[in-house]
Amino acid sequence: MKPFFMLAVSTVALALGAGAAYAECGIEAGSVRILSNDFEALRLVNKTAEECASDSVTVTANATAEHKNLQVPALSINPAEYTVAVVANNSIVPLMNDDLIRPLDDLVAEYGASLQPNQLIKIDGKTMAVAFMGNAQHLFYRKDILDKAGIAEPKSYEDILAAAEKIKADGLMEYPLAASDKPGWDLAAEFVNAYLGTGGEFFAPGSAELAIDNENGMKVLETMKALTAYMDPDYLTFDANGIQAEYKAGKVAMMVQWGSLAGDMLKGEGAAEGVVENTVMAGAPTIGGGTVPAVALWWDGFTIAKNISDEDAAASFQAMVHGISPEMVAANPTVATWLVEGYEPGPNAVGVIATANAGARAYPMQPYMGLLHTALSSELAEYMAGKEDATQALADVKAAYDTAAKEGGYL
Repeated sequence: MKPFFMLAVSTVALALGAGAAYAECGIEAGSVRILSNDFEALRLVNKTAEECASDSVTVTANATAEHKNLQVPALSINPAEYTVAVVANNSIVPLMNDDLIRPLDDLVAEYGASLQPNQLIKIDGKTMAVAFMGNAQHLFYRKDILDKAGIAEPKSYEDILAAAEKIKADGLMEYPLAASDKPGWDLAAEFVNAYLGTGGEFFAPGSAELAIDNENGMKVLETMKALTAYMDPDYLTFDANGIQAEYKAGKVAMMVQWGSLAGDMLKGEGAAEGVVENTVMAGAPTIGGGTVPAVALWWDGFTIAKNISDEDAAASFQAMVHGISPEMVAANPTVATWLVEGYEPGPNAVGVIATANAGARAYPMQPYMGLLHTALSSELAEYMAGKEDATQALADVKAAYDTAAKEGGYL
């Protein structure tokens, strides 16, 4: 998966070159049905794509946090329920495995003049997705609170723990930390992020055999649990949107949060006085003395369903190209770290770029990585709630993963 890592780093970290000018939608007929995750940047892309609707073109969008659970069954029927699936590093894999999306090279040649070469996600030489934004979780912190505690910018999770102890001891905040520890996808992602920072591999070389039951896995779990001592006691109820609200309310001093939510933070809507102006976006922390940021590097892009008519495929591709146009990006530069012609990184992109430049690893794309993520989603909650130890948690993860991997034919 090295090519994906190279693409992710280069498109997020480097300035983008010039490209061809954007043209109007120009769609004569067709049905465009978009399925995506639900956050500000994707809602904006969907809304812009909907501008292509006309008397002969329908454009609808479903932005939902359940998109990963919906995409395979929705694209498996014929015709597919959705013509467009907005994906990231991990969510494209099951669509590829089941042959549910089509190569885009012909559509790129006919309608993709505004796209740049490094937006084209190629698998086995074929363009299977068009990337339009880079993303990574990174550190958000309150400089005013850290200054009062006499603390420099944290560079590691060890620094964050020490800072949280000082802030709490000084009576500045009762719960200075927050993390997306809600059982399910978010909690699993917290483990994956930290494990990437150890430099370890999730699987034995050339195999689907799980390889996290080791010192790296123990260190990750111990760190995740240690952080909860400085969080709201209901930490298992918080996802990314939840910790965003806590931080904006002035209740949190530090969190590792998605770069795609930095624009929302900088807008300051609903934020308590003093929060936005004192917030610093910094690179993601390291863990356990390592030098690699303890987060995954991501790209988001769109794919076109296979089980649809060529007319709908062409209409969908054109609508999405309009949705990610340079004009849209120029009008909304702070919403995401865009991978589109003309984008110049602003304050919202500082943390993502710092994280990428520090060598963050891409989210793994092995076909069985999703099985591990699911196992982590379901098996870490009891450990995080203090109901079992780290050794048992890792054993539970391995048992759940092994069962799924055998059923999938990987073991």
